[in-house]
Amino acid sequence: MKIALINENSQAAKNAMIFEVLKKVVEPMGHEAVNYGMYSAEDVHSLTYVQNGILAAVLLNSGAADYVITGCGTGEGAMLACNAFPGVLCGHIESPLDAYLFSQVNDGNCVALPFAENFGWGGELNLEYIFEKLFCAPGGGGYPKERVVPEQRNKKILDEVKKVTHTDMAVILRTLDRELVRGALSGERFADYFFADCKCEKIAEAVREILA
Repeated sequence: MKIALINENSQAAKNAMIFEVLKKVVEPMGHEAVNYGMYSAEDVHSLTYVQNGILAAVLLNSGAADYVITGCGTGEGAMLACNAFPGVLCGHIESPLDAYLFSQVNDGNCVALPFAENFGWGGELNLEYIFEKLFCAPGGGGYPKERVVPEQRNKKILDEVKKVTHTDMAVILRTLDRELVRGALSGERFADYFFADCKCEKIAEAVREILA
């Protein structure tokens, strides 16, 4: 599984630390971590939490990433922005228990973390434990076990609802404010990572138009 990390401007200074913790946890599991930035507080390609949502949606809908780790100061804005788009099911995660239950009950493909709230001494340990519980088992396994069938049924219902209530991602990219989208997709390493991994030519074409 390819797991993408996206940070917004207020928490960009933590990017390197978060990415190292993510790699430490997921690489021994056989997953690949990809860092889409922001890479530092001084990064000229600044991202708002709304642009985090755009970038996360582009990566997930195109197949360039299978999972997205993102967040902001509280995690709430990033979560709301991500869930505004089709093909993205984002949970707000504060603890390892949140991570495990979101994975097993909701089977999402994106999480938003509060990188400023309660992020003091031991903050990196909480991140490590969150990532461990998020990826320790295949998603959708259910919890408790006697609730597996209705939980899996509800996830399928939600997926079908989102197909109706959200429009095509390529159409969204072309309809949104061009500068807003261009800003979300202009990171230093975006083009190198995205076009190498993108599996949807329709979205790739829309991205090329926007970046041209």
